[in-house]
Amino acid sequence: MSELTSAERTALYKSLGNPLRRRILDYLGRHGEANSTVLARELGESSGTTSYHLRKLAEQRLIEEIPEKSGGRERWWRSLPFSHTAPDPATMAPEEYAAAEHFALLKIEVDTRLFRHAYQQYRGPEGWAQVQRTGTWMTKDDLHEFVRAYQALLDRYGHAPQDAPEGARHMSLRFYAAPEAVGEWNGEPTGP
Repeated sequence: MSELTSAERTALYKSLGNPLRRRILDYLGRHGEANSTVLARELGESSGTTSYHLRKLAEQRLIEEIPEKSGGRERWWRSLPFSHTAPDPATMAPEEYAAAEHFALLKIEVDTRLFRHAYQQYRGPEGWAQVQRTGTWMTKDDLHEFVRAYQALLDRYGHAPQDAPEGARHMSLRFYAAPEAVGEWNGEPTGP
């Protein structure tokens, strides 16, 4: 996705923060394709409602119509590859920040459920669910290089849905890196 303006990012965060649109994107991510009727049945909504939200997701280039399957009033959709890195919150307009914050809070809820699920599904180091927590010392340059290498690993070992080998499963991966807080004692830093 090309560089977005503040208004486009605001619209994106609002769209991704909409619970039904998240469910539509999740369904398309797991099943590959659907039309408004299929989504209405699977998500317990009307086909008019799912059709409206599909069009809005398409406007933001999060999904696209499948022309070879669509005809007349029946339109089939698939998700598009998507990657976005939010800018520094200090540079965001107030409306953009509010939309990004709302979306972040929703993601935290999803990530917390995923974290619990990973622990519940853990069956040892050779199982499908893996959980690892660690810490180390890094410079900011080390961290940035590590993040680039992490993305390169995802690109190397991950597959697009249409190219996934037999036996592949959709995996939810999360990566967080945050420096530990520097403490203070009598107004003086106690760490580096």
